[in-house]
Amino acid sequence: MSLRYDTCTYTYGRRKRPVLDGFTYEVQPGLTVLLGPNGAGKSTLLRLGASVTTPRSGSVNLGRLKAGSREYRRAVAWMPQNIAAVPSLTAREYVAYVGWLKGMNRREAWDAARGALRQVELADKEDERTSDVSGGQLRRIGVAGALVHGARVLLLDEPTAGMDPRQRRVFRDLLRGLSGDVAVLLSTHDVADLAEEADQVAVLESGRLLHSGTTSSFLAHCPPGVPDGRMAEGAYSAVLDGSPGSLL
Repeated sequence: MSLRYDTCTYTYGRRKRPVLDGFTYEVQPGLTVLLGPNGAGKSTLLRLGASVTTPRSGSVNLGRLKAGSREYRRAVAWMPQNIAAVPSLTAREYVAYVGWLKGMNRREAWDAARGALRQVELADKEDERTSDVSGGQLRRIGVAGALVHGARVLLLDEPTAGMDPRQRRVFRDLLRGLSGDVAVLLSTHDVADLAEEADQVAVLESGRLLHSGTTSSFLAHCPPGVPDGRMAEGAYSAVLDGSPGSLL
């Protein structure tokens, strides 16, 4: 069962140019990195997938589940760019509250919150206030909130923004461990974010999908002579520049 965008058009205001116009895309199993410069439409794409906004035309579905339905909202989780701490809530209370908002009863959400925090390796922080944890830990709590209700698809919008290199590595390892259980779509404008570790890579620019395929097919766009450690960067630049063979 895959998350699919079918000929979706979305515009901020009736007289403005569409951010997405007749856009079609299917999220593949495993970990997919959605690359693109700021303003490419990545956040809009994730908001549509999370059923936070609705396309002007077209549809978003998860198998037979239609975006906007209760079943869809429980199956698809979204973590926005900004995760705000709630000073009055502990990590476990925060995650349980998210589960309750997704339709779980209080006992079910409370019990599941501990397991979700364990998944993101924060079981030892369950009683700490969300205002007292580090920025990287707060984002991992956000992921736990996205996982607590048993989501099949996880949409992450710029999740590593503001993290230091060590925190990014912990977060990468976390996502690699999750991608066997849920389909993960992670948006970023930083090519260093998992591009060489992902199962799939998609490149979005001005609302157009320039590339969608396996990581190896993405890296194949890298020009000759680029050092191994910079292959993702080289491939990304080639795709954005429209080098031969880079467009779908």
